[in-house]
Amino acid sequence: MFAGLQDLGVANGEDLKETLTNCTEPLKAIEQFQTENGILLPTLQSALPFLDLHGTPRLEFHQSVFDELREKLLERVSAIASEGKVDERYKKLEDLLEKSFPLVKAPSIQPVVMCVMKHLPKVPDKKLKLVMADKDLYKACAVEVKRQIWQDNQALFGDEVSPLLKQYILEKENALFSCDLSVLHNFFSPTPKMRRQGEVVQKLTQMIGKNVKLYDMVLQFLRTLFLRTRNVHYCTLRAELLMSLHDLDISEICSVDPCHKFTWCLDACIRERFVDNKRARELQGFLDGVKKGQEQVLGDLSMILCDPFAINTLALSTIRHLQELIGQDMLPRESPDLLLLLRMLTLGQGAWDMIDSQIFKEPRMEVDLITRFLPLLMSFVVDDHTFTVDQKLPLEDKGPATYPTTIPDLFPKFLQEHRIACEIGLYYVLHITKQRNKNALLRMLPALGETFNDLAFSDIFLHLFTSNLTLLSDEFTQEEFCTSLFDDFFLPTCLRKENVHRHVLRLLLHLHHKVAPAKLESLQKALEPPKQSGEALKELYNQLIEKLELRKPSPVQGAAETPTVDLPLPAAAPPPSL
Repeated sequence: MFAGLQDLGVANGEDLKETLTNCTEPLKAIEQFQTENGILLPTLQSALPFLDLHGTPRLEFHQSVFDELREKLLERVSAIASEGKVDERYKKLEDLLEKSFPLVKAPSIQPVVMCVMKHLPKVPDKKLKLVMADKDLYKACAVEVKRQIWQDNQALFGDEVSPLLKQYILEKENALFSCDLSVLHNFFSPTPKMRRQGEVVQKLTQMIGKNVKLYDMVLQFLRTLFLRTRNVHYCTLRAELLMSLHDLDISEICSVDPCHKFTWCLDACIRERFVDNKRARELQGFLDGVKKGQEQVLGDLSMILCDPFAINTLALSTIRHLQELIGQDMLPRESPDLLLLLRMLTLGQGAWDMIDSQIFKEPRMEVDLITRFLPLLMSFVVDDHTFTVDQKLPLEDKGPATYPTTIPDLFPKFLQEHRIACEIGLYYVLHITKQRNKNALLRMLPALGETFNDLAFSDIFLHLFTSNLTLLSDEFTQEEFCTSLFDDFFLPTCLRKENVHRHVLRLLLHLHHKVAPAKLESLQKALEPPKQSGEALKELYNQLIEKLELRKPSPVQGAAETPTVDLPLPAAAPPPSL
């Protein structure tokens, strides 16, 4: 409590204790101590007895005066930091810090010392080391002071950032497994600006401030974690952090990050969920503008394009472009905008390999993707249109057309062997599901059993797929539909992938009332979690069981005991004769 007072030549509690121990007249000694260490204001001495008459303790009076002076001093420190010439004001603050720092551990004075340090752009290293060595002081100091400590202590900064990164990933995973299934409110519904208001992004933005060195450290943490885990949510955070600094107009960082303008343009596309022609030209200009010797920037650009929100926008735009090409009787290779979307998808999906290998070169786009796979996908779209138009024709004009139930062998092969083809193919499945196109979905489902890196069983696809399936809720009453969806697609994978198991339970929690009782009973048995499964899976299963129990009809009480009463009906009177 009295730490540092002796260093400044001010008497403390220990001095009073020693004086009282060695004196013969304690009352006189106390009076002398009060006179020497009290408020040196002559007119105050005659007024103090009035406080005694009102029963106000001297401690309470001195504490209130102290608090008032401290507030005035804090205001004055803030004023000094913002007025006069830069050199002069910082010289004043440095002198004040030198005088007050011995009292930094005194709780009553500590706020003043911390305020002085907060306003100094460069706190002396000696004092920073003393603060860093004391946990309580480190905790109490402002983030502006901590930045100066962190920039030379990467390990300490990593300890501060690590819990935030874990929290961020957990929030993203929880969002993907949300029990609320909705097409309108899914993982990709929040706008980029809304996402940037999240707690983790805001805290990291505050911790970095305008410090380029700290920003580079965070980016290095994100790259390392992305390489270690392959978790694409780190790519999302990389883009969100840059755009959060952009929102605050932190030019010190935005001007030195070579990805800033590219990310800004892509952010606008993500907001609109579409890459229009104008922005496509801008994005292409950034990619073409990477000069020789600066290829390393491709690593960061690929990471930004690997963000699931960017992939979602690019894939949706690709499906839309394919539909437009059909209307224009054009092939994929004839559309520069489509080729650019594929180029960015390829760069984004190659992010991990590029950063891991440190070979900063754009991946080569597969020719077969453009000349064989996309035309095949367009033929599926044509099948959909043809069948839809045929169904609307008058009976006499209808042909014997039935919806195709098979797909060429080339299609599943592309889904298994080509990453970009698989991504676009899955977004086509999402598209037809959202269009409530049951025939097209049943046609495509068999091809999804084996896909590149099991992408059809990734959390992001399953989150969107289960949400879109809610639009086909009436089809869950049909045995054929449930068999194709559950028995042939979902259930074979549930045993080896717990995430798939969880997504199926999420779907049934939402649509169990539509499924036929016999089918629901067999699904209930098939989806019972193994003993070694995680708590989240068991909790979901228990929720489903509870819902099913509530739906069971309650037995009619006393039905057996109620005797049937057979009363003879009176004979009908004959009609009167006419």
